Amino acid sequence: MTDSPSSSTLPLRRIAIAGASGRMGHMLIEAVREAQDCRLAGALDIAGSPGIGSDAAAFLGFTSGVPIVSDLRTGLQDAQVLIDFTRPEGTLAHLAVCRELGVQAVIGTTGFSEAQKAEIAAAAKDIAIMMAPNMSVGVNVTFKLLEMAAKALSTGYDIEIIEAHHRHKVDAPSGTALKMGEVIAGALGRDLKDCAVYAREGITGERDPSTIGFSAIRGGDIVGDHTVLFAGTGERIEITHKSASRATYAQGSLRAVRFLAERTTGLYDMFDVLGLR
Repeated sequence: MTDSPSSSTLPLRRIAIAGASGRMGHMLIEAVREAQDCRLAGALDIAGSPGIGSDAAAFLGFTSGVPIVSDLRTGLQDAQVLIDFTRPEGTLAHLAVCRELGVQAVIGTTGFSEAQKAEIAAAAKDIAIMMAPNMSVGVNVTFKLLEMAAKALSTGYDIEIIEAHHRHKVDAPSGTALKMGEVIAGALGRDLKDCAVYAREGITGERDPSTIGFSAIRGGDIVGDHTVLFAGTGERIEITHKSASRATYAQGSLRAVRFLAERTTGLYDMFDVLGLR
């Protein structure tokens, strides 16, 4: 069952999908097709992709009338909002055209540098953007639980974040793991840049209790597992989220699309979408 209201409760949203030939692109296209209040209006992929020129919904055995194209203006000309789960450089190129055309953006891409994040914030002065490292409703509720746990366990507990993803993921730690670290550090009044530890090897000495450790596992087809360990004396608390399907990311993205329907400018995240502020 899809998480979408009937077409009578919200206006139809015309959506373009970046990376339309990929696994996440397929999941998004399927979710848009099933949502009564959404319509596929554009499909983008890089030049040279084998999907270029084909119908975006052909993998479903369905004809949408929307071809996959590499030209950004062609792919975005009929869209109100772009959903983008690609790579940082590609997302920024897409965003520049969105800004020019007045197309909103839902960004699930991870791995942005601070300078690239600043570019996105600048674009949000002209269009509405929802950006989050993980669109899953469950993951974002987990962020809130971590904020609460960090405040309650602020002393006497060592904090470690362990994440696992499929062999094709190109960035580490995952954007979700980093967001978990940022949420925890913020709750503790720290800056993640100053307290994160990303690698341990050899004789490292005793653990600094003020640090937040990260471990990344890559293998197989793991969609995404994240565990935060609060290890104290005589006990440990583990808060875990496991994704079994990318469908959760797609449904979260559509919730973001609906949230942006009433916004014209600004940079938002899933806490805004879900009312978790």
